[in-house]
Amino acid sequence: MTTHRANFPIANAPCSWGVMGGDVPMTPFRTMLDELASSGYVGTELGDYGYMHPDPEVLREELAKRKLTMLGGFVPVHLSRDVLSQDDLDDVLRVAHLLADTSDDVRKPRLILADADGTNPTRFENAGRITTSMQLEGDVMARFARHVDEVADLVQAETGLPTAFHPHCAGWIETPDEVDALLAATHPDRVNLVFDTAHHVYGTGRDDEDGRSAVQGIERFWGRIDTVHVKDCSREIARTSREDAWAYDASVRAGLYCELGQGSIDFAAVLATLERLGYQDWLTVEQDVFPDMGTPLESARRNRAYLASLGV
Repeated sequence: MTTHRANFPIANAPCSWGVMGGDVPMTPFRTMLDELASSGYVGTELGDYGYMHPDPEVLREELAKRKLTMLGGFVPVHLSRDVLSQDDLDDVLRVAHLLADTSDDVRKPRLILADADGTNPTRFENAGRITTSMQLEGDVMARFARHVDEVADLVQAETGLPTAFHPHCAGWIETPDEVDALLAATHPDRVNLVFDTAHHVYGTGRDDEDGRSAVQGIERFWGRIDTVHVKDCSREIARTSREDAWAYDASVRAGLYCELGQGSIDFAAVLATLERLGYQDWLTVEQDVFPDMGTPLESARRNRAYLASLGV
């Protein structure tokens, strides 16, 4: 039975079609946009730079013909290094300028900043079960946070776009305590948070017994949440991954990020919490899969239907 909800616009993202980096052939971006729009979504993210057409005029035309809004672009940066590399800064600005030049003025796209996850073997091998001994020490965390602020300042100065940080499993900011530490050390006028329901739940390192871990995360970080990624997390695969000590890619390939409603997260409670707190931004569905996994179009349709059954 549906429940009336606030009018959250619903987007999806290229990662649901297997756009996850690497050189494996992927669904052509125009086909992906056709399938996304036909499944009932009204917004998209950019995906890996180079996946969609890099000419903003072409990209604006492709979005406009499908009545889609560009919401943001994910950029991984080696934030734990002593100094931000020029290559990383060039990547940031390349994406930021494309986003700014593609914006339809309905909503400013976000530069979605994340640590370059998967580059540290300990974090990659232990995603979903991070202990305090695996975390950044105080001075390094402080430097990491300064780099986040520096990127946000650069993006704002060059393009006028806001930056939202995305905690991500297998990166240096995964657990709730790590998110707290980063938020405490970054400037709230420069940097806010992409709250990803499944990355939060898996990053707690515990079973999501009552399905409310995501709600607890929203309440914990509410003052800094800018936008929300809606993603489910398989309770069974998360548990097996922890028990058998799988690396992060093995967990994802096994189906850690399942279709909405098939995992542990109580999305009715998530939506009710967002409505109660006055959330007014988009919900972006993501179902991270590798290019040869799953049934992206069918999953996109079922995920949209699931949210519709909850009143959005």
